[in-house]
This record gives sequence, C-alpha cells and structure tokens, in this order.
Amino acid sequence: MVQMAATTTIDFHGETYKDAYSRINAIVIEGEQEAHENYIQLGEMLPESKEELVRLSKMESRHKKGFEACGRNLQVMPDLEFAKKFFARLHQNFQEAAKSGNVVTCLLIQSLIIECFAIAAYNIYIPVADDFARKITEGVVKDEYTHLNFGEVWLQANFESSKAELEEANRHNLPIVWKMLNEVEDDARVLGMDRDAMVEDFMIAYGEALSNIGFTTRDIMRMSAYGLAGA
Repeated sequence: MVQMAATTTIDFHGETYKDAYSRINAIVIEGEQEAHENYIQLGEMLPESKEELVRLSKMESRHKKGFEACGRNLQVMPDLEFAKKFFARLHQNFQEAAKSGNVVTCLLIQSLIIECFAIAAYNIYIPVADDFARKITEGVVKDEYTHLNFGEVWLQANFESSKAELEEANRHNLPIVWKMLNEVEDDARVLGMDRDAMVEDFMIAYGEALSNIGFTTRDIMRMSAYGLAGA
C-alpha cells in the first residue's frame, strides 16, 4: 500500500527519475538478453528439451523488446554498459558451468536465481510503474513463472543426482544476488521500489522453488543463509 501511494508523487519525466531509470531499464533489458542466450545454451545441453527451451528463449527476446519500448516511452537511453557489468559475475559463472557441462548449475543460475530475481523485481516495480511500463511488466511476469517452472520440473525429476551440485551452486551464486541488490538500491528507491521488499519477495519465490524441487525446510533455511549473510 505504501508503494502504491508513492506513484502519486513520482515524476516519471524528471531528470532524477530518468537518470535512475536508465540503469534499471538497462538491467531488465540485459537480463532478458542474458536469459535468451542462456536458454539457447541450455537447449544444446538438454537436446530432449531443446524445443521447449528455444520457445522460452524467444519469449525472453520478446520481453527485451517490451522493456526497450518502456525506455523509449520515457525518452530514456538505457545504460547497457552498466548492465553488462551488473550481470558479469552470474554471466561468467553460467558460462563456466556450461563449458564444463554442469547443466544443474546452469539451471540453478538461470531458471531459479535469475527468474526469481526478475519475478521479485517486477512484482515490486508494477505498483509504482508508469502506465505503459506497468502493462508491459504485468505481461512479462506471467511468463517468468513459466520459465521458473521449467527448472523446477527438471530438477525435481533429477533431484537425487542433482542435490549436491545444487547446494554447491547455491553457495557460490546466491551471495551475488545481494551484491546486485545493494548496487541498485539507490536507483530502485528513486523509482519507488523498496530493497527490503525485493529481498523478501526473492526469498519467498526462491524458497518455494527449492521446496518444489525436493529440499526440506531445514535445507532451504541453510541454503538461504548464504544469501542473507550478504544482505
């Protein structure tokens, strides 16, 4: 309710807002581009699921175009150089895992961490977005749950053989999420987005995903602690 009230005081065309938006908008554009490329790679690693993964990659590409339109609507040029640096560590970890054939790690990074990160950010952004961006983002977030579901279903079906690698991948990659959130906290606040609310939404979505895969509540609390230590 506090966030929704904030929309009445946000100047979507003010220079402060547009400056912050140039980085946040770039992050979502780059995030969708990374997801597009990651699902293409996953399709090569999981040939039996290639058709589905190619379909997901095309959806991410459409999302990217939608968010580019959001920037144009506010006459903001996205700071894509900033966004590439923002995703650099997750990008590097995904690429290293892909080269090693570690499909479980790749799925954790893309289908769980990145998708839950996106879902949390989009859900917090929607109540404070301009009308054009709100409609785009509402459509996108529905798709993201589909992408999260793919990773959940595959990892659940392969849980026993994947569990140790999932725990290791979580240990290395979850702390990166908090560094990313801290890096954009000020810009997010300008847009009316509360960092603590994003943390809470992420932890709920990520915990539910881990539960659906097969982890116990005790497992999830232990795994989540790697993130909270850096929050």
